[in-house]
Amino acid sequence: MSEKKPPRYKPYDQPAGGWGAAAATAKVLLEQSVVAKGSRALLAMNQPGGFKCPSCAFPDADHTRKLEFCENGVKALAFEATQARVTREFFARHTVSELMEQSDYWLEMQGRLTEPMRYDAATDHYVPCDWDSAFALIARHLRSLESPHQAEFYTSGRTPNEAAFLYAIFVRQFGTNNFPDCSNMCHEPTSRGLPPAIGVGKGTVVLDDFEHADAIFVMGQNTGTNSPRMMTHLVEARKRGIPIVAVNPMPERALIRFTEPQDVVQMATFGSTEIASEFVHIRIGGDLALLKGMMKVVFEREAAGEAVLDHAFLREHTEGLEAVRADALAQDWGEIVRVSGVSEAQIRRCAEIYIRAKATIICYGMGLTQHQQGSRLVQQVANLLFLRGNFGRPGAGISPIRGHSNVQGDRTVGIDEKPSPAYLDKVREVFGFEPPREHGHHTVESIEAMMDGSAKVFIGLGGNFVRAVPDTDRAYAAMRKLDLTVGIATKLNRGHLVHGRNALILPVVARSERIVTAAGEQFVTIEDSMSNVTASRGVLEPVSGDVLPEVEIVCRMARATLPDSRIPWEDYRADYGLVRDRIAAVYPAIYTGFADRIREPKGFHLDVAPRRRIWLTPNGKANFLLLEGLEVNDPIADPSMLRLATVRSHDQFNTSIYSYNDRYRGVYNDRMVLFMNLEDRRARGLAKEARVALETISNDGHLRRVEGLTVLDYPMPRGALAGYYPELNPLLPLDYYDRISGTPAAKSIPVRVIAMEAPEASTEAGP
Repeated sequence: MSEKKPPRYKPYDQPAGGWGAAAATAKVLLEQSVVAKGSRALLAMNQPGGFKCPSCAFPDADHTRKLEFCENGVKALAFEATQARVTREFFARHTVSELMEQSDYWLEMQGRLTEPMRYDAATDHYVPCDWDSAFALIARHLRSLESPHQAEFYTSGRTPNEAAFLYAIFVRQFGTNNFPDCSNMCHEPTSRGLPPAIGVGKGTVVLDDFEHADAIFVMGQNTGTNSPRMMTHLVEARKRGIPIVAVNPMPERALIRFTEPQDVVQMATFGSTEIASEFVHIRIGGDLALLKGMMKVVFEREAAGEAVLDHAFLREHTEGLEAVRADALAQDWGEIVRVSGVSEAQIRRCAEIYIRAKATIICYGMGLTQHQQGSRLVQQVANLLFLRGNFGRPGAGISPIRGHSNVQGDRTVGIDEKPSPAYLDKVREVFGFEPPREHGHHTVESIEAMMDGSAKVFIGLGGNFVRAVPDTDRAYAAMRKLDLTVGIATKLNRGHLVHGRNALILPVVARSERIVTAAGEQFVTIEDSMSNVTASRGVLEPVSGDVLPEVEIVCRMARATLPDSRIPWEDYRADYGLVRDRIAAVYPAIYTGFADRIREPKGFHLDVAPRRRIWLTPNGKANFLLLEGLEVNDPIADPSMLRLATVRSHDQFNTSIYSYNDRYRGVYNDRMVLFMNLEDRRARGLAKEARVALETISNDGHLRRVEGLTVLDYPMPRGALAGYYPELNPLLPLDYYDRISGTPAAKSIPVRVIAMEAPEASTEAGP
């Protein structure tokens, strides 16, 4: 059914952004046949009175710019506003078995879902199903369970606050805290690791801080692809002469040089800005050694008589300094260099940048969180910042750069498998029922429950769960054991094809589309990665008359499943303002005055206590937390072992594949590639562009193997590999995760490379 051009590999030596981004923006609007429609919508995206970008969670600027979007935001909008449609006729033409043979890209290209569909096992087709019948089917399965804990309720980060809040209330009234969530797979180490250190599982930085910072560190985050609007602030910082330290195993093009597409002069002159003043080519898993090396330098300098530490801050606000000091000073420089892959001289340069700065921001992404000690690694970032009092002052703080546009907001309003007693008490007070107190399942635990048969029903409020999770083959088998799977989505994806014995696809109104109820036009709210809450109001007409908003779907599921519920679900379905009133009632400390504050054009900022040097920890202090040693992953004795990090391409958002290209890494028409250090390739006797397989090194008795990968020479550190997610998810063992957060260690999978057939002669220059 699908055609693909021959692979091509050609180094990209131009700055990121610039005319390449402009051309890609125009191309995607043309491909999806939405030039006029998309251009109109873009003028409203991330603007007051408009809608929030359905892509990343980076905050909006001050709205002085008329265009507040990036290349990847345009792709997300274009694929959402596409003219392509998945109709009942489409499903009549294709069995599910046939659709399973297609690529994720092909599925994405089929377009928007237009009406609810039910799986018919007799014909292996999805067939039309009216909404009332769909909700009745869900209710029948949920109410027939022996225990509410036999159901798993997943949430995607695109879900707005109102729907996520009601989903949490519905599921808890149903009787469980089983909330596997997309944050479990990315920034859960932030949510679990930071509270013991600073009292909140969020970052402390706002956009204004970038204007006051004296140094910015970007660790384990590919800014130009995953949060491109952040590049504007990095460009402005570099123009002011602010040092930017980029720490990554892969040299990412945008953090080397970048052309701001909205800078007329730079575009006209083909100019660009050098971004990283210091690129730290870290070994996979070497971040702890780097952080401890920097702390060792700070402590050594202080011991030598320099006034380096912020003693007043440390004395008044922190506990645990001495254990961290002793640990850092005890580390051997030879081991620090070996584990980090970074020279002592460069570590000392990084420490010097940190010491000289009066205010430092450290940003990080999944390069830090997706390790076996991800939660405790994030705490070490806080340790370094504590030393010079880099909390509660302009231009300073810790800044996790989250992915999906409301993944942080969902957690704020109740999507949490380990809810706090205080939250549960407020739910009881506001809604009049006793919520369950026992902890529920995170993502890995939910798959384990499916595997052992204790889970019977899966409902996915957005997302592509089965394609995002680890251990693909085992996860597929687990999902197929379920009695019912429900996929609530805008587009067709793999999760609709790997289903239970009964299955529903329920189409939703997209972020860019209008929501009109019996009470009139509604808006939803979104929390970005810097704790700003803003309104989102779609401007396009819904894709069909048979798609529903998430809020209505949640309310009707609740009403069908809980017919005796005294919660006014019909009122909430019509008037989202009533939902926001309930959010404010459950969260009075941060959401007081929600109804009025959200009407401000720029929205409002949720209180993050560490910005005021208030620490909501049990001891009321900011806590230095010790992580002994230098490794963040279990050691592997196998001498053939290499560490694999799974990454996105530039034409991808989460599991949504926009094309087979990865422009900045020089890959075209291919996703089955393996980025490898040249010396590592030669040491294994592999020819250039050799075809190889990867096998996971594990002792659990499961063979995990992916074949047909083309090796590309790439400036990776020795011992490090990279390849695309989700294609390499089959290599990630389900049990290979951070025990504090449950987050899979997708940035450090131990693998071996196995040669396959020799490649054909290549006519393209390799990277």
